[in-house]
Order: sequence, then structure tokens, then C-alpha cells
Amino acid sequence: MSLETTRTEFIEAGGIRFAFRRLGVATGTPVVLLQHFTGNMDSWDPAVVNGLSETRPVIVFNNAGVGTTTGVTPDSVEQMSADAETFIKALGLPEIDLLGFSLGGMLAQVLATRNRGRIRKIVVVGAAPLGGEEHLLSVVENAFSRGAADIRLPLFFTPTEASQRAGREFIARALMRSKDRDPESGESVSGPQAKAIIEWCARKDESADMLRMIDQPTLIVHGSDDTMFPSINAYAMFKAMKDAQLILYPDSGHGALFQYPQLFVAHCRTFLDG
Repeated sequence: MSLETTRTEFIEAGGIRFAFRRLGVATGTPVVLLQHFTGNMDSWDPAVVNGLSETRPVIVFNNAGVGTTTGVTPDSVEQMSADAETFIKALGLPEIDLLGFSLGGMLAQVLATRNRGRIRKIVVVGAAPLGGEEHLLSVVENAFSRGAADIRLPLFFTPTEASQRAGREFIARALMRSKDRDPESGESVSGPQAKAIIEWCARKDESADMLRMIDQPTLIVHGSDDTMFPSINAYAMFKAMKDAQLILYPDSGHGALFQYPQLFVAHCRTFLDG
């Protein structure tokens, strides 16, 4: 099965009916994917998810209030992390890896500090640490003002022709699923999630205490020209974490993993399998 065709499943936990999809081989440590601001299961790049699923089980899901998952979207990273933890525990998996993109990367950091025995390794992409630098609202406003055919082109990719071409290819892949697609997120998702991100970055952590609590090996991937969460965030995480590796992709914005899907999958495999 592929991300474009695998069926949607549901599991009840903590008063929430979580929607999720799983694919990949039957053996190996499963990797659970944590999604970006306003994103749902269909916002993932099939080239990334399918590539990862060639060598391990992969699980994508909608957190509380997103897409076809019930409940209310929280307005704090901590509560979103708690909801994600509820979902992961319900699956009954003894050990997992986490891959968090953007907002999902913030959740991954919190989950790593709370589940040292269950979470083996984490991949953090295009995210910020607690107290990190963010320009969410200004970047989103600027992207909408450009009148692009798809808002993800100015949000996730740089203005260069190479990056924009990669963006168009990503969007074509992301639209391949024709049946059982998630509904687009509205204000009930974007409002609380924006508040959560802004408050997360506003809470200063001068000593990087949270990052220093993360014991798991961590791969940090970032776009060289990410305007939403500048790459200084990636360097700050790399410096503070006990066991981190850092990769910056050239001429890339917030969606660096979607611009270089094959390279990203190769880097993830090397890290997760090592």
C-alpha cells in the first residue's frame, strides 16, 4: 500500500476518535509522523512517506480536532503533545521513532522528554525550540498576498525557479489521493495552532533546559532559507541537545523535506537504521 491508497483507520482513546493510516513493511521500529501547522494526513508528501515505508512501518494520523479526528484542537503545544501521546499509547507499540515537521517538531521535543523508554530516536524538521525565533503570522500573511496558485508555493519554497519547480512537483504528488481525503483545516484548527506556536516561541528558555533533557539521538533537518522558523533555530537545537546531527538543505525554505524528498528519505534511513 501507499499513502495515496492505504485506508483510513480509527481508534478511540481519551474520549477522542483518532483517524490514522499505516503502511510499510511489517518489521522494524515504526515511525510516527507529526504534522505541520493546519496540516492533515493528506498534507504529507507521498514521496517521503512511501520512501520511508519501504524499510519500516509508518504511521500518519490527525491529532485532536484535525481532519477526520474528533475533539477540539488545543491551543498549547503541551496539550497537543498529550493528545498525540494518548494516540500513540492506544496503538500499543512498545517502541517508536518520531518524525515531526514544523509544529510537529515542537511536539516531538516534548514527547521525547516524557517518553524516554518508548521513543527511540527523533527527527525534527523545520521546527523551533522552546523560546525560538518565529515569524508565523507575517510569513503566512505575505504568502497570501502573493496570490499564488497554491499557498504552499510561497510558504514552503524559495522564490528561485528550481525551488518553485520542486514545489509544483510536491503539490502534484500531494493531490494524488483521490478518495477518502481529509477535509481542509479551518479557523477551528488554524487559530488554536497559531496561538500554540506563538506562545511556545515566546516562552524563553535561556538555558535550553528542555533541549538538554532530550536523551534520544536526534536528526535535525532545516531549509537554508526558512523564513517561518529561521535556520538559527536548528543550530540552537543542535548545540544544546546531547546527541544531535544537523543537516541544512540548500536553496530551500520551510518545506525542505518536500523539495528534496529522496535525499531526505536517504538521510532518515541512514540515521534511523544506524
